[in-house]
Amino acid sequence: MSADPTQVLAFETDCHIFDGCGFPGPGLHSFMFEPLWGNADGDGLYFNKVMLLALLGSIIIVAFFWAAFRKPKIVPGKLQMVAEAGYDFVRRGIVYEFIGKKEGEKYVPLMVSIFFFVWMMNLWSVIPVAQFPVTSIIAYPAAMAAIVYILWMTLTFKKNGFVGGLKNLSGYDKSLGPVLPLVMGIELLSNVILRPFTHAVRLFANMFAGHTLLLLFTIASWYLLNGIGIAYAGVSFVMVIVMTAFELFVQAVQAYVFVLLACNYVQGALAEHH
Repeated sequence: MSADPTQVLAFETDCHIFDGCGFPGPGLHSFMFEPLWGNADGDGLYFNKVMLLALLGSIIIVAFFWAAFRKPKIVPGKLQMVAEAGYDFVRRGIVYEFIGKKEGEKYVPLMVSIFFFVWMMNLWSVIPVAQFPVTSIIAYPAAMAAIVYILWMTLTFKKNGFVGGLKNLSGYDKSLGPVLPLVMGIELLSNVILRPFTHAVRLFANMFAGHTLLLLFTIASWYLLNGIGIAYAGVSFVMVIVMTAFELFVQAVQAYVFVLLACNYVQGALAEHH
């Protein structure tokens, strides 16, 4: 297995431009970690940095909301106010908007949990020491997309029955005439296979690309720190700051989009096919 990216950076600390060494650019090795416990040879279980960040992130989210709501007050304190604002943003700004207040209320806890989990996993990218977005590992977005997919399919057939559910997923409309089989085939492919795939990949690809760019400019800043390259190192460092700020924006947007799509799928499942 490739080395931990932090070890790679430590190994390359003496590598600068004009020193005769090549640019140690980021690659797939930057997303692979040596186990903190166990081994990665398929022999038993193991635990690595990404898993640790996912576990710590989950604990942080639970601890935050528990601390905010364990003794709720009519006049909220600062922590309760922040927690209520976040909860209300997801409830009113996403769930109510796409599913509706009456139908959507029961799905608010799930969507709030998904939103803050995704956001926290994204935020690890810019937190010192951690500096890695958990969602840049496809397994995590895929697992969350699978939860939404199972809910979506369950609601589709529960609400519409087996035949109605198939019509819902296939876009059945007899007025389409001869092209109906083609349309149904495309819709089934899109809904049953492509939707869950793109749901996961959209989050994964954005975080993967963002982390790669941050690594690229960070490594370049150090690599160019030699001779006349210092001026370029300064420009690269400015880009690190700019990209970090942009990444903070993207992290929040991706959490929003992931939940927005989840609500859109639920709304589609609850809609009766005509």
